[in-house]
This record gives sequence, C-alpha cells and structure tokens, in this order.
Amino acid sequence: MFNYLEKRKVWLVYVPLAIYWLILIVGTSLPIDRMPIIGLSDKLNHLVAYFGLAILLNLTLIYQRKSRLLFDKASLVTIIICLFYGIVDELHQILIPGRFADTYDWIADSLGTLIGVLVLNFLINQLKYQPEFK
Repeated sequence: MFNYLEKRKVWLVYVPLAIYWLILIVGTSLPIDRMPIIGLSDKLNHLVAYFGLAILLNLTLIYQRKSRLLFDKASLVTIIICLFYGIVDELHQILIPGRFADTYDWIADSLGTLIGVLVLNFLINQLKYQPEFK
C-alpha cells in the first residue's frame, strides 16, 4: 500500500494534502451561520479534521526527498506543524463573525493530530514499510 502511494505521491498525497488544507482554511473562515451541518459534535469535527491533516502531512514528509531532516523526523515535524497551525487557526477565528478561539477545539485538534500520527506509524510498522531517503 505505501509503495503504491509513494509511486503516485503527487496525485495521491501531495495534491490531496493541498486540497484538504484549503478546505480546512475555507471552512474555518466561514461565519458560523454559513457552516454546513455535518452532524458530529464540534470537538469530533476538529479531531477528525486534524486526524486527516496529520496523515496526509506525515505521508508528504515521508515521501519528499528534499530534506533529510524532514524525512527522518516526519512524525515530530507533523505534530509541531499541526499544533502550531491549530493555534493559528483558533486565533484566526476570532476575526470571523460568530466564531471564537476555543482551547478545547485546539485540544481536539491536537488529539486528532496525535492519533493520526500514531495510526500511520502503526500501519507503517504492521505493513513493514521501510521508506528510504534517496
């Protein structure tokens, strides 16, 4: 599975990450009364959103071959980027009508990030995928 993704990383990882992140940015920039109702709790929405972001970002850092440091520390860098982005996103929502910064939302973002990284690493280990920096 991971070798298949790596061979098609641009269309199956990089482009989906860019689109996914744009959807998150647009979604958190909409006033609360214009948000679609998904049917999940707000905190679960945050957790699921950052779970997906963490998986796509972590795969991107594993598959890129420009920086050895990003490759070697992909999980840690993913966590740092997602935690920082979660803070920026919450602060940005102060400027959006009907929205506010919520520490609990950021905690849900952080949990989604950590779970996403852990699940991806679990799958990598279970499937015995050995990424190489070439």
